[in-house]
Amino acid sequence: MRRTPTRLLGRPLGAALAATVMLGLLTAVPESPRTVEAAPAAASGSTATVFYYTKTKNWTAHRLHYAPDGGSWTTVPGVVMEAACTDWVKQTVSLGSAAGMAATFNNGSGVWDNNAGRNYALGTGNITVKDGVVAHSDPCADTGTDPGPGGAHTASVYYSTATVGWTTVNLHYRPTGGAWTAVPGVGMEAACTGWVKKSVDLGSATTLQAAFNNGNGVWDNNNGSDYTLSEGLSTVKDRKVTSAAKDPCAAETPDTEAPAAPAKVTADADGIAVVLTWDPSTDDRGVTKYQVTRTDGTRGTMVTDVGSTVFSDTGLEERTAYTYTVRALDAAGNVSAASAAATATTGEKPAAPASGKPLGTDPRKDPIYFVLTARFEDGDTSNNRGGSQHTKSGNAANNDPMFRGDFKGLVNKLDYIKGLGMSAVWITPVVLNRSDYDYHGYHGYDFYEVDSRLESAGASYQDLINAAHAKGMKIYQDVVYNHSSRWGAKGLFTPKAYGVRDTQWNWYYDEKNDGFEYDGLTVEPKSGKSYYNGDLWSTAEPSGNTCVNWGTPTQYTSPEGYRIYNCQWPSPTSGMFPKAYYHNCWIGNWEGEDSRSCWLHDDLADFNTESTPVQNYLIGAYNKYIDMGVDGFRVDTAVHIPRTTWNRRFLPAIQERVTQRFGAGAAKNFFVFGEVAAFVNDKWNRGSVNHSAQFYTWKERKEYSADDGKAALEMYDYEQQQGTGSQPTSTNAFLNGNTYHAPDHSKFSGMNVIDMRMHMNFGDAGNAYSNGKDSDDSYNDATYNVVYVDSHDYGPNKSSERYAGGTDAWAENMSLMWTFRGIPTLYYGSEIEFRAGKKIDCGPGCPLETTGRAYFGGHLAGDVKASDFSKVSSATGAVADTLAKPLVKHVQRLNEIRRAVPALQMGQYSTEGISGSMAYKRRYTDAASGTDSFALVTVSGGATYTGIPNGTYKDAVTGDTRVVTGGTLAVPAPGKGNLRVYVLDLGGRNAAPGKIGTAGAYLK
Repeated sequence: MRRTPTRLLGRPLGAALAATVMLGLLTAVPESPRTVEAAPAAASGSTATVFYYTKTKNWTAHRLHYAPDGGSWTTVPGVVMEAACTDWVKQTVSLGSAAGMAATFNNGSGVWDNNAGRNYALGTGNITVKDGVVAHSDPCADTGTDPGPGGAHTASVYYSTATVGWTTVNLHYRPTGGAWTAVPGVGMEAACTGWVKKSVDLGSATTLQAAFNNGNGVWDNNNGSDYTLSEGLSTVKDRKVTSAAKDPCAAETPDTEAPAAPAKVTADADGIAVVLTWDPSTDDRGVTKYQVTRTDGTRGTMVTDVGSTVFSDTGLEERTAYTYTVRALDAAGNVSAASAAATATTGEKPAAPASGKPLGTDPRKDPIYFVLTARFEDGDTSNNRGGSQHTKSGNAANNDPMFRGDFKGLVNKLDYIKGLGMSAVWITPVVLNRSDYDYHGYHGYDFYEVDSRLESAGASYQDLINAAHAKGMKIYQDVVYNHSSRWGAKGLFTPKAYGVRDTQWNWYYDEKNDGFEYDGLTVEPKSGKSYYNGDLWSTAEPSGNTCVNWGTPTQYTSPEGYRIYNCQWPSPTSGMFPKAYYHNCWIGNWEGEDSRSCWLHDDLADFNTESTPVQNYLIGAYNKYIDMGVDGFRVDTAVHIPRTTWNRRFLPAIQERVTQRFGAGAAKNFFVFGEVAAFVNDKWNRGSVNHSAQFYTWKERKEYSADDGKAALEMYDYEQQQGTGSQPTSTNAFLNGNTYHAPDHSKFSGMNVIDMRMHMNFGDAGNAYSNGKDSDDSYNDATYNVVYVDSHDYGPNKSSERYAGGTDAWAENMSLMWTFRGIPTLYYGSEIEFRAGKKIDCGPGCPLETTGRAYFGGHLAGDVKASDFSKVSSATGAVADTLAKPLVKHVQRLNEIRRAVPALQMGQYSTEGISGSMAYKRRYTDAASGTDSFALVTVSGGATYTGIPNGTYKDAVTGDTRVVTGGTLAVPAPGKGNLRVYVLDLGGRNAAPGKIGTAGAYLK
């Protein structure tokens, strides 16, 4: 959060592809649904009855175009579907011996629903397709079982969807004493907002057992106990059953009002892509999604559902006009009128390198190495820039320009990072920056352009991503949604001029130059020396000026004694920044609501993130980098944006874009981790839930106003009133005894976080460990927490210096981070205690060489080649000396051990039955891969483990073998910085690895 102060310084897929296209839906493992039976294998002559939901399409005809698995597609446009019941059509097709089919739907006149280009993957039996969601039920079925003799009893079941977020719900049940319905049960119908219902006949029974599911493998079966419901009307909400309940929809008027048509629809072409944006529609009960219709005049029409107000249409034809309209839909299926049409004409296909593709693996497998790109390794001196503060800062005397490292240098030294054993690289922001001291990347100016000072011929950002992926390494891009530079954001809003440029200030502020466009690299020709201020400064008051008291002298002077004028520097209260794009206030209380809606610093112009134009600008910008194949985003200053805005706009947009480009699997593992800075040692940030890291890992618990600004305030007030004692809790990080259980991510927001509490308490490892454990039940899943000791902002306990606890303490910290839950992260150079004890950042007030952000390249000089993670095949020069350091050897071996033991990467943990200061057991089980990994860990001190599974355990550090027969294992203290990792030998692919790597100064 802390920054450098600089004030005074369309169609269906082809038949050949159809069989390989997978359904893009995320599913979860049911909570031990003992009632869930395996679906029978498709028999010869199997059939599928496909039901298609019509209400949201407004089609007059419906056709099913399909291909049995391994078979041929029907002739376009397919077979006619027949009326089934209200809002549904159906068609029964023969699949022969196939177990499923690929399918699309159309209106017979060129309008298609092909699951956003992926086709639908359907099985056998009764299948429903409703607004892109596939389920297995008959929406037109009768109310259930035959009542039989003895009189009929009826149960009306209402189920709340408000917290599960399902669009389709099935009721799987049996009358007491009777038989269960076939999995997944009978489809429930919409009752009112947030509720579905189903009435069933119980025969002579008066109760029933029930479970609920979404038709795609996600179950609510009351934690494995099923629900017991009575005849009459019952409601089930948040696992609470209310018998003889009132109809939850009785007082609610049916929603028949359609949303307003989307306004301000604009389409902008960029090569063979079009970015479409619009303002949110209004609705009496809230808009749930939008339908974008594209027409190009020759290839028909395509309809795509989107959840945000930005749609990026890629892979289009060159030099072709495309026309778009947008409709809004609400939860009841009401559809707005179409928007006014927007048209864009594509250009030529750019000659850019092919986009990358994210590696898409579980992020918990990948330890992170964090670099300030501009301070890591200089691969190209031609893009170095010192800026206006080069001499004043003292950097010139050290021949150390602030922008020194670059992508070419990083590409050249990827083998160094891989040789450490690190498989993910977190890099500082790459967008074009603009200020006088912007090497760190947090003063974004053009969010759609990569900063020229980082790129070189043959070493573009795309080249870096591709090079990392070729080595099996991920790239996590630091992104900023909260603020722009003081010069505004190009393409959204930039002020026409700032303040006075007189004889006092002409050394600092450039003369206005209408012919110059800032790019960070090019020298401004009038001055012949500046790369930064360019065309924004003027001695005369600019036409259309909105700044209050422009150009009048203030009572203040600069350190040089120069008079300061009004509007000479950006200010939220000056009138320089319009409210439509920027907030207009200063933060007064860092734990107050204003910390989420006001400026942090006068060099960080605070976006109005609740404004649609700002949201569209940022979503469109970061879609570009998703398309390049980055593997995740580290989100800067996440706490300064309301959680509602993240949950409504930015996080769904990220998921939607990754899914669209790379599929649901890649989206699931696209790693988003936010900086929610809380510089305190307590579980909740001074008692404020809204300002605590774990708060951002959860979805919203209730509905708020459709307007994002109002919703932010409503959410803030509601959650503050709920307080710390009423926040959601989770067992996702914890073992159940010795057993791993499937985590429940149904309430996960999509944002993981940096573990600020452990960071603040890493004065010593034991303190960080005990504090981390104390918070873990309040995160959605703490196994995804990013854990580091220090960073580019602070050391432990909000220290302004890089960690200086000593080599033994560093070794102990690392041993904990690499074996405890979470993802270990190392700030560049910490593996050799680089600049230990040095002030991390002092802006241009001192040379960078004397700070914790010093240039690291001197330690990397020479050549290095990595044959694998933690394996260096050759190294020469200074980098060979660096790799010989004791902490480097320690990190290399820790990575070897962690990589070999899945429990240390992704496992849940427990301290039950364990004595020891830093001792725990971890387990990870995955039925799909056949993985079962169980490990006992102790760091520095001795430990005794009781109640553990009997069997043979092998220590990954020493190779020591122990046979446990009575459920107890005692481990002597290995010594400070050392550890023991006893892995249960389960044979086969789960055999204990024994000793891993070579003994060193600490792991021995």
